Amino acid sequence: MMTDPISDMLTRIRNAIRAGHTKVDIPGSKTKANICKVLKDEGYIRSFKIVAKEINDIKIRVYLKENAIVQLERASSPGLRRYAGYQKIPRVCSGLGVSILSTSKGIISSREAKKLKVGGEILCNVW
Repeated sequence: MMTDPISDMLTRIRNAIRAGHTKVDIPGSKTKANICKVLKDEGYIRSFKIVAKEINDIKIRVYLKENAIVQLERASSPGLRRYAGYQKIPRVCSGLGVSILSTSKGIISSREAKKLKVGGEILCNVW
């Protein structure tokens, strides 16, 4: 059993980037698919698609961009959740990066959260 599936997803993407791969498969879930959607909207990955071999075996295939992601960092963990209001959302790399938040409006980027004036749990930082 995996205790932190989001951290596992970020580690798989980080390892694929360092190994020079153009795509990576990760075990699928709605939360991971929404995180991939935010990464695509912000321009950190080329695209992603959901691949289902069987009903219980759903994977997300992430197509990576070359030199787009420098670092992926898990901010909140199962043992220590980090929450922030929209005014206290931290800037990542002096505004060059983005935080991904789980809010009442869904999983969105820090830029979108500030526009919508909603806070939430900071899942990860990307730059």
